[in-house]
Amino acid sequence: MKHILLTLMTTVLAACAHAPDNTPGTVDGEVFYLQRMALPPTATLQVTLQNVSLADAPAQTLASQKGPIKGQVPLPFHLTYDQKQVKPGHTYSVSARIEVDGELLMISTERYTVDLTLEEKPPVKIRLNPAR
Repeated sequence: MKHILLTLMTTVLAACAHAPDNTPGTVDGEVFYLQRMALPPTATLQVTLQNVSLADAPAQTLASQKGPIKGQVPLPFHLTYDQKQVKPGHTYSVSARIEVDGELLMISTERYTVDLTLEEKPPVKIRLNPAR
């Protein structure tokens, strides 16, 4: 009887160990710029998480957030992505841009790499520069 119970418990634990993790991944942070200026009420912020591993192919977007800006800098963001899209050995980065009435006002000009394999990711601080 003990043998059957032990075998059953081992099978259940093994099944749990191989169960797919359906919890979405998240990346949090804030966007800022150094210029002393207030943003107009029509300004929108877009933050994007992309797989930038392949130099000869377009980046694959894993998550994107776009909407009107409420308040002034720093501007917080929260991206949620499907962890099944994360591939071992690939590089992921976050970028941001601010547009006013469809025209680019500010954009990130550096690469902000994120390690999506970490359970607790440090917040990303993205600096924007004027587009002109």
